[in-house]
Amino acid sequence: MQTGYIGDRLTHYLRLVRADKPIGALLLLWPMLWALWLVSGGEPDWLVLLVFLCGTFLMRSAGCAINDYADRHIDGFVARSKDRPIVSGKVSPKEALAVAALLAVLSFMLVLSMNRLTIAMSFVGVALAAVYPFCKRVTHWPQLVLGLAFGWAVPMVCAAQTGRVEPLGWWIYLAAILWALAYDTIYAMVDREDDVKLGVKSTAIWFGRYDVAMVVVVQLAVLLILYVIGHSYQLSWVFFAGLAVALMIIAIQWSLIRARKPPDCFRAFLLNNYMGAAIFIGLLAHFSDQ
Repeated sequence: MQTGYIGDRLTHYLRLVRADKPIGALLLLWPMLWALWLVSGGEPDWLVLLVFLCGTFLMRSAGCAINDYADRHIDGFVARSKDRPIVSGKVSPKEALAVAALLAVLSFMLVLSMNRLTIAMSFVGVALAAVYPFCKRVTHWPQLVLGLAFGWAVPMVCAAQTGRVEPLGWWIYLAAILWALAYDTIYAMVDREDDVKLGVKSTAIWFGRYDVAMVVVVQLAVLLILYVIGHSYQLSWVFFAGLAVALMIIAIQWSLIRARKPPDCFRAFLLNNYMGAAIFIGLLAHFSDQ
């Protein structure tokens, strides 16, 4: 009986932190890996890699718990989120905050193995993660705040690897911010009708009939930044082949979202995982040939 109860609680907590839906963690992961491989010349410190791999999943999970706490009065009216643990009564709001706090503490304990600059920067990351879920109530640009939060792993991993954040790290951070702005706008297009009724703000609403065009323009800006980085650091053709694959994925996304049908928009959103992976595989292949 007790074992069954514990198992049920664990199942609800895992659903709270989206353990069954790793797409968010993967989208957080790829820019961090781009940055780590670039600043390390393809030879990352393996402790840094391990800490940031674990920290990525822990902080994304903490962010999901905070997000569900912030949206507990909204999620029940949105088709996609009406069965989430807090809304359905499986997890209490206090439990969600406790889970988020525990995961954040575990992540901070990992960061303590890094240098002082990285530790100091981790406080900014926590603040961004905590602020983001509440932004949709006050601004049409929560997707930009998400980009600032998700991308913060980039300057942090640069600091952890090299002890400083050089211009390269900030350019990758900009690419990560813009990428998140694009893919989270696609994600917001899935819920746009519900969000309009509830008064929830998003770039999908703000862009209006230019939403599809803006998504594509921002995605192309990401590839342009990465292209300039690749050219400046004389990366080989395999990196640019990865960018070409990413460009094809953008074209597929455009074909899916142009009709603005929620199921197709969600499929387009999921494709961003492959876009991030293609870019990283290009980097990996480049440094493997060195």
